Amino acid sequence: MSKPRGSSRSWRERQERDPFVQQARKDGWRSRAVYKLEQIDQKERLLKPGMVCVDLGSSPGSWSQYISEKLRGKVRIVAVDLLPMDSLPGVEFIQGDFRDDEIFQQLLQAVGKDGADLVISDIAPNITGTKAVDQPRSMYLVELAHDMARRVLKRRGSFVCKVFQGEGFDEFVRDVRNSFERVRVIKPKASRAGSREVYLVARNFSL
Repeated sequence: MSKPRGSSRSWRERQERDPFVQQARKDGWRSRAVYKLEQIDQKERLLKPGMVCVDLGSSPGSWSQYISEKLRGKVRIVAVDLLPMDSLPGVEFIQGDFRDDEIFQQLLQAVGKDGADLVISDIAPNITGTKAVDQPRSMYLVELAHDMARRVLKRRGSFVCKVFQGEGFDEFVRDVRNSFERVRVIKPKASRAGSREVYLVARNFSL
């Protein structure tokens, strides 16, 4: 998640004290966000060898890194982000905005006609620190991620996305329930206690 403007020093100090940041460095992960996906996967058992996964907002790549290592390379991952990302085994990276038709077509071609088994999104907007601005921006992004999931998932596929609780949250959860048989809201231990972020896990996509 992006840090609020004007608070970069306090943000860096908090990062340095964060046990998950320290653990990620020790374990060789690209960011602390890896532990959020790990904890979600421990509850939901999302990952299966041979699956096709789409990672939206992937940079710096810790979620793709975790999936690739957990499945020992027996996975095909298509990762998309506006920011650059260092290469990973079994990961095809597309740099650009998935809302752009050219990038979307590249993603569809990379996924293939059979579709994806899993779509994951850890996207967050640039945070201003003003809730009235940040919440609508975050909801817009998760709605785009949900729309993308519906367009690329195969039947009975799964969707995981970061959502910030606030205005529009309940309506979004209801909308996702129209497309998936089971929807859970999970707050991993790796999410900071004071953060409004939670993760929506939707299983068994119905076309």
